Amino acid sequence: MSLLDSLKKLLGPSVPETIADRGAASRERPLAVQPRARRVLCSGPHGLHDMAYMEWGEPDNPRVLVCVHGLTRNGRDFDDLARALADEYRVVCPDVVGRGRSDWLADKADYGFPVYVADMVTLIARLDVEEVHWVGTSMGGIIGMLLASQAGTPITRLVLNDVGPVITAASLRRIGQYVGRAPRFADVTAAEAYIREVGAPFGALTDAQWRHLTEYSVRRMDDAEGGYAMIYDPGLGEVFRLNPVPVDIDLWPVYEAIRCPTLALRGADSDLLEASTLAAMGVRGPRARTVEFSGVGHAPMLMDPAQIAVVRDFLRAGA
Repeated sequence: MSLLDSLKKLLGPSVPETIADRGAASRERPLAVQPRARRVLCSGPHGLHDMAYMEWGEPDNPRVLVCVHGLTRNGRDFDDLARALADEYRVVCPDVVGRGRSDWLADKADYGFPVYVADMVTLIARLDVEEVHWVGTSMGGIIGMLLASQAGTPITRLVLNDVGPVITAASLRRIGQYVGRAPRFADVTAAEAYIREVGAPFGALTDAQWRHLTEYSVRRMDDAEGGYAMIYDPGLGEVFRLNPVPVDIDLWPVYEAIRCPTLALRGADSDLLEASTLAAMGVRGPRARTVEFSGVGHAPMLMDPAQIAVVRDFLRAGA
């Protein structure tokens, strides 16, 4: 199912541990920011699947922040943001199905927004709260828009990170060139070199940040070839390439149905969210507050203290 088809439909094998998991649980952290690995059982068109998520902060905190990642990323992208906000929120960072430690779907055509949105509704029900705040990067922002636009939505404050109501065809073609085509890596150093290459638009991250992204992006392979592979289902690439999107995707009706306070972030060099779209987001629909980060493309990783501060200040305004 193509991106466009899955949006239209909505609107009208487990993964091994990452190398970073080994020994991570034993590191000493203050209790308030000790992450907890959890799973929730979800239902799709062709059966049940597990969705993994990390939970930060006090487990009984009724203030919940859900952070959802981009197309080939995973919930550990938000570790820095979650750590910074864990004293105010129960921060929940899921691995969207097919990524991270979540199950892979047997039928690759099921990878699409109807399943993703339904999984998030199941997750929120598991959390046993009436409302949530939401931070969504790229794909995670689209999921957030789709959920926030519906009557009775649990989302009461929304952060859209480098995504908006127009998804450019050019950016989708660029993403389609590497999704599911990552090589096998001999070691973690080779994997990091690849992550740095495809993640160059993320901006000037530190060596420690690149290593963090790498450690949670790959898994050790136990087959004859050995080495390391990306920790997402290569079948995601099949969906992209079998159903190419020839034109920009227009989600303005979705965006204009959103009623909650919204913050729209953009990397100044982004090819997915154009500057003109960001400007329009400030005057249409929820009239988002708009912020642009220089020296970054698609997408800001929200690891930089200045980026985190922008998100924190917006979310605190809704306290």
